[in-house]
Amino acid sequence: MSLSVGRAKLVGALRDLMLRWEKTKMEWDDPMSRHLEASVLEPLEPKVRAAATAIEKMGEIVARARRECQ
Repeated sequence: MSLSVGRAKLVGALRDLMLRWEKTKMEWDDPMSRHLEASVLEPLEPKVRAAATAIEKMGEIVARARRECQ
């Protein structure tokens, strides 16, 4: 799997998770759901975004290395 495909899958999975969480919150609203959102889901989003940025930069580095080695 290429880095760009992996990045797209990661970002897509986060998007799907957040959409499903929004639907879940309509049915599940108690202290445990709020704890899950605050302690797991909210911190997850910036971490995934940072990982996606790092993957993109790594893809650029790999592409440059390939060009230089040809």
